[in-house]
Amino acid sequence: MRDFSTPAPSLRLGIDLGGSKIELIALDAAGQEMLRRRIPTPQNDYLATVAAVAALVHQAEVELGQSGRIGIGTPGALSPASGRMKNCNSPCLNGRPLKEDIERALNREVRLANDANCFALSEAVDGAAAGVETVFGVILG
Repeated sequence: MRDFSTPAPSLRLGIDLGGSKIELIALDAAGQEMLRRRIPTPQNDYLATVAAVAALVHQAEVELGQSGRIGIGTPGALSPASGRMKNCNSPCLNGRPLKEDIERALNREVRLANDANCFALSEAVDGAAAGVETVFGVILG
């Protein structure tokens, strides 16, 4: 995990892990887009999905010449009780320790959250609901 004696990287990598595609966006410290990449999600193959996420991050960091903090929105939720994925629309993720496996593949901490929660938070912070007291987001899928 990160050595806290050194400053946190200013590069932020956001990953949308979907059932049909994995999309990465790299943002600088000011929140400006530096890079965006999209690849197909491996179908019904958990280990290939973990490897695809790791490869996407690695390629972006090589291209940008720096490493970054990583946040991942997933099509399901991480169980607080077990640390494993549940309720995923990508069945190969269910019951798997996705956060742990991606952290191991990248040799660093990642933040992982449900993609619908990520969407609602983003809209509340700097999107259509910025400045509004209460926000409710719905994703139909």
